[in-house]
Amino acid sequence: MTGGSALRPALNLASCADLLKKAFEIKQAPAVAIVINSPGGSPVQSHLIHRRIRALAEENDKKVHVFVEDAAASGGYLIACAGDDITADPSSIVGSIGVVSAGFGFVDAIDKLGIQRRVHTAGQNKSVLDPFLPEKKTDIARLKELQLNIHDMFIDVVKTGRGERLADDKDMFSGLFWTGQKAKDLGLVDAIGDLRSSMKQRYGDETDLKLIEGKRGLFGRRSAFGLAQPAMFADFGSHAAQALVDGALTSLEERALWSRLGL
Repeated sequence: MTGGSALRPALNLASCADLLKKAFEIKQAPAVAIVINSPGGSPVQSHLIHRRIRALAEENDKKVHVFVEDAAASGGYLIACAGDDITADPSSIVGSIGVVSAGFGFVDAIDKLGIQRRVHTAGQNKSVLDPFLPEKKTDIARLKELQLNIHDMFIDVVKTGRGERLADDKDMFSGLFWTGQKAKDLGLVDAIGDLRSSMKQRYGDETDLKLIEGKRGLFGRRSAFGLAQPAMFADFGSHAAQALVDGALTSLEERALWSRLGL
């Protein structure tokens, strides 16, 4: 497993590459349906997953139908844009097209405790945004520049994937998120519904849904996202942490991601 750590949920290509490959290689299946249930994660890993889905779809000449469960937010929505169409529940949380960096500052705390912070670097910018040192305006400006670059990439992926279906709304790329019904009005999703009924309506009542399932997170959710298709329904999330403490911290961070969506 790569891309995950104690404080970063493992939403990464390595954790789902094999399951994606299995799904797209089922020759008799005319399409693949991706089930997404994610509050976000690494923008790089989300983009890699998005690109892998599109590459597999083209290589195997299959349509991709995306279905949103609790949430497709931030990196989760970036992945959703790999679909030819997106279906959500009326109460799903969709959007959060933005970039966030969060941390803590301990400068006052260590002063009160009489602790001295000693940092020695070769390179004047090697210690950027150190939580034990006062913030520098130049560091914040640099972080903002990086965030804007990533945000531009995110916006480009959404515009490319959704095209003219997107409404002209000033808040579209502000980081706000909406329910599935409002997301449909904004063109972020195409329809309201669920996987089984939608797939059977599209491909017929005899559609066979085969489950390929990965591990669920501590809170019972599919912590990354899942995958499905007629004659195939796969669902997978992040691998279990290698150590108990690592897993507990990862779960707390995952819980925090879900909490910011009110879930």
